[in-house]
Amino acid sequence: MNFKEQMAVKVAEIEEILKTYMPKEEGPQKIIMEAMNYSVTVGGKRLRPMLMQETFQLFGGEGDAIEPFMAAQEMIHTYSLVHDDLPAMDNDEYRRGKKTTWVAYGEDMAVLAGDGLLNFAFETALKAFGKTDAEKVAECLKVLAGKAGIYGMIGGQVVDVMSEEKKIDMETLLFIHRNKTSALIQSSMMIGAIMAGASKEDVEKIEKIGEDIGLAFQIQDDILDVTSSLEILGKPVHSDEKNEKTTYITLEGLEKSKKDVEEISHRAIDGLNSFERENQFLNELVEMLIHREK
Repeated sequence: MNFKEQMAVKVAEIEEILKTYMPKEEGPQKIIMEAMNYSVTVGGKRLRPMLMQETFQLFGGEGDAIEPFMAAQEMIHTYSLVHDDLPAMDNDEYRRGKKTTWVAYGEDMAVLAGDGLLNFAFETALKAFGKTDAEKVAECLKVLAGKAGIYGMIGGQVVDVMSEEKKIDMETLLFIHRNKTSALIQSSMMIGAIMAGASKEDVEKIEKIGEDIGLAFQIQDDILDVTSSLEILGKPVHSDEKNEKTTYITLEGLEKSKKDVEEISHRAIDGLNSFERENQFLNELVEMLIHREK
């Protein structure tokens, strides 16, 4: 199978795992389960659970102990999108061609669906206890919580919101990217490594690789906003410029940004190749993420 065929198979497998762990739509409060399930089934590439699973395999992990964390990570990622789409934030009415959760269920239920997904993510992750060593699970829970919180994704989102319609410097921009974008990529890969029994040194290396992947991913996003088209990208281009948003390109220029993406992505791939085992699909997945055209 080529990479695209492999990826389609892996996405289908992850979808089945998610179905296993999503809540049943029952009880007086079943509307919240419906809204949560709707939010998760809007679709997506399932990149974070995929990165987690592939890193787990990179370090020789076997079995299904990783699955509760895969589902939990996708729930956390989805809750952040549900809240991002709200009128108080980005005010988006569609995501991947479907009505966003607040449009489909109302603002009140969208807020609660996001809250529900975040809380249920930890209920789900806790199901890893009994499947593997308890110390590994506890360490992964620390990573999952930390990278999603005020010192991770939420922290990056806060500074991003505060920076709207303002000129910001590179230090602030990198803080946003490293937290808002890189943090969940880092935690996905770190959890995969920890659950497989990787050494502390290797987990630290994976954390740095995850930061590089997220940073290169975000710079490429800025590049596509300038160089792509609506037809290819599937969303309006030049939106950053129209919104007077500071991006990597406005600070460094297009050519330097392209050069930096290459440099950072090579560093990430070299890092992955430095481990005892190799996972060719993971390497190709990282290449696709960073050098995508949409």
